[in-house]
Amino acid sequence: MLTVVQIRALQPAARPFKVFDSDGLYLLVQPSGALLWRFRYRCCGIERKLSLGSFPDVSLRDARRARDLAKAELDDGIDPVEEKRQKRLQAELAAKTTFELVATEYIEKMEREGKAPATIKKARWFLELLEGIAHRPIAAITPHELLDVLKRVERRGHHETAVRLRSFAGRIFRYGFATLRTEKNPADILRGALTVPRVKHHAAIVEPKKVGELLRAIEDYKGRPETLYALRIAPHVFLRPGELRQAQWSEIDFAEKVWRVPAERMKMKQPHAVPLSRQVLYLLQDLRSLARSSDFLFPALHTTRRPISDNTLNVALRRLGFEHDEMTSHGFRAMASTLLNESGLWHPDAIERALAHGEKDRVRAAYHRGAHWDERVRMAQWWSDYLDQLRVGGTVIKAKFRRRG
Repeated sequence: MLTVVQIRALQPAARPFKVFDSDGLYLLVQPSGALLWRFRYRCCGIERKLSLGSFPDVSLRDARRARDLAKAELDDGIDPVEEKRQKRLQAELAAKTTFELVATEYIEKMEREGKAPATIKKARWFLELLEGIAHRPIAAITPHELLDVLKRVERRGHHETAVRLRSFAGRIFRYGFATLRTEKNPADILRGALTVPRVKHHAAIVEPKKVGELLRAIEDYKGRPETLYALRIAPHVFLRPGELRQAQWSEIDFAEKVWRVPAERMKMKQPHAVPLSRQVLYLLQDLRSLARSSDFLFPALHTTRRPISDNTLNVALRRLGFEHDEMTSHGFRAMASTLLNESGLWHPDAIERALAHGEKDRVRAAYHRGAHWDERVRMAQWWSDYLDQLRVGGTVIKAKFRRRG
């Protein structure tokens, strides 16, 4: 068996030579003077050699310990050379499998699944916010690292963004787990670690007299015609701002008096039909007469290939004197929901369908889509007539009975 003194006394020769220790362990002495530890063994009748490092980086004691571990693997039926190769490959793969790579792959999957462009855009923005861990191997990211990134966002006062960012990161880790790139999800551990913001409801005007004031103010809007017509139509159709502003002429059926919004633009990913009152049909025909060549009802200012931005209507409301805590573009839906329910004239399910609120029970949802259509048609016309009354300062209708459609 070798001693440290003997090893240090070794001198290189013109050709490599071996100096044996015990149980297959030996030193390969290179002409350059390098002393390389090797373990020679047989596996399945084949002689193999396992590299254990170089002396003095790997001491005699450590080399013998490594040899003994390799022998233990052999006793368990494991080839040490193959095991080392597999671990090296796994380490290389882990180093290349970064959080950013997995997240990008996940976002591409979202696109293939038909997620809304706005959803994809937000996912890419979330990935930018997670740049602190983006280039780290996803399997190596610790809860402390992720929490540090989230806390930085939270310290800037963006509490809701931080909460949603944790949720997004969790989806990436779960996807990484499902595709065998990581075995843990640090985001799950961080549940409850962030400040949960108080829920903010979209500001809306729901008092009938003030609704009339709002509608009269809209008629006096002096901005772009497309924005004016969007403001005029919004109170009547119960659509979300994104569903409204991205509307295309191909969705409008003037003959059937219906607006068919495709599933990909709806929040609940279900196609939605909007019955059109006489007032809305008139506004749409008037809007079409503006003759601006575009697929969109409300094209942007500098290009007809895109619709108005998601903040256009809110900016217009501010110009009209309505502050963000008083009225928002999303508030038109709350306005309709509140006043329609308060009227007592319409079945709550018909109102829910008009607002395109999701129904978890698919059978029940299919029933509601058909069962309440006629009532929704009558309700759409009643609502437009009611808005006209409010706009001109007419008598507010206060019905106490309920009519079932």
